[in-house]
Amino acid sequence: MFILSSSKTSAFCTIPSLRPNDFWSTYRVYMSSSIQSDESIGGTGGIPKIRMPRNKNKEKRYQAAREKRRKFIGMAKAVDRGQFAVTYNPRSSESGKFQAKSGLPDRTKLFTVLGVESSCDDTGAAVVRSDGKILGESLASQQEIHEEWGGVVPSLARDAHASKIDDVIHEALKHAQMTIDDVDAIGVTVGPGLEICLRVGCNAAKELAIQHKKPFVGVHHLEAHVLMARIGEGVKIAATAETHESSRGMDFPFLTLLVSGGHCQLMKCYGVGNYSIIGGTLDDSLGEAFDKTARLLGLPVGGGGGPGVEKLAKQGNPDSVKLPIPLQKRKDFDFSYAGLKTAVRMTAEKMRIERGLDTINDLPVNDKANIAASFQNVAIKHIEQRLKRAMKLCEDEDNIRTLAVVGGVAANQELRSRLDFICQENKWIMHVPPPRLCTDQGAMSAWASVERIMVGSTDIPDTQEVFARYPFSVVT
Repeated sequence: MFILSSSKTSAFCTIPSLRPNDFWSTYRVYMSSSIQSDESIGGTGGIPKIRMPRNKNKEKRYQAAREKRRKFIGMAKAVDRGQFAVTYNPRSSESGKFQAKSGLPDRTKLFTVLGVESSCDDTGAAVVRSDGKILGESLASQQEIHEEWGGVVPSLARDAHASKIDDVIHEALKHAQMTIDDVDAIGVTVGPGLEICLRVGCNAAKELAIQHKKPFVGVHHLEAHVLMARIGEGVKIAATAETHESSRGMDFPFLTLLVSGGHCQLMKCYGVGNYSIIGGTLDDSLGEAFDKTARLLGLPVGGGGGPGVEKLAKQGNPDSVKLPIPLQKRKDFDFSYAGLKTAVRMTAEKMRIERGLDTINDLPVNDKANIAASFQNVAIKHIEQRLKRAMKLCEDEDNIRTLAVVGGVAANQELRSRLDFICQENKWIMHVPPPRLCTDQGAMSAWASVERIMVGSTDIPDTQEVFARYPFSVVT
């Protein structure tokens, strides 16, 4: 509430959602008017009516944005349909080829990349060799910082990144027994993620790349998760005149299920920078649903609620609480967890009332365990149903029979076990990174940079920006 006063009259006027410029604009209009009484301005009870000056251009832009959003109601988020100003495509828009904008290291022999990650709530750095060997890494967790708040606080995360970034990079280099001069290239996550957090890591990496004249890669966070499934032995890639012989855990094309704290997507992966999204979440991601369920049940959520729910679910009966499987009438590949999240809350509230308790947190451990187990069971059933449909599509359209499961939630053992059973049943091969490489860390940025460099793609550090939203471009 603002107090507007003058020598002639004074009044309390509630003006919702005013930005500072709008307030002072209104204040000047008010002060310059010769208000004498209620009647002269049409007010009542001594309170003047104040009309905000209307900005027709702003209204038009607001209406246009609103209409644009309406077009995508009921469609998966974070999928480019022309609504995003910036999308990710490392290829040239003119030639369709990769470009080495900041040069390339000598790719005829093994090279090393320093990768930096600060997209959310952990500060990570790692040195990875082009054969996939992690030479040194460091990770500064922010779990204790965010625990008391029940989730990630962006400003606190940014400050923690800023205080740790130099030490984490130094420690990763130290573990690799290298200096910054010894590494051949530098990569850093530039989006999607929390913009103020991304900027900390990006600025540090840019400064190092410019100062030491290193090739630079702006890493797409989701692509980095996807490409982590390829790190390892299995598929030999022959040497060329420009690149050394190497190996990968799996070859393109493949189907990826990406499940993390901010995303839930099914995509066909045809190559570096070439992805086709066939399904995504309409609202909450699987990771968000785990976090909110953990918070509801009073479990630790500082480092993500998934591990707490998974641990508690082992003590419960997955069939004890009836919960709806989302989107049963939609025979597509999209996900939705908002309704399931609400159903869990209503179930917990009903139990609280039946037991005459003050809060949901007062529920006995057995009740909480049953809720956790039932939630996890239905959440994974939803994944299973969409995945089976996507697998059939990939078989029919692209003869794909390989699945990569990536992202932070891919560390969930129940999910891994059930998806592995589906793959074995359908004669598919499933690749999942080790649990510690499913979550955010520096190695993913470094390895994604290796993959980009091997196809001849680097970026310009001087002009590199960060992006809170950074969907994959539609590649034709």
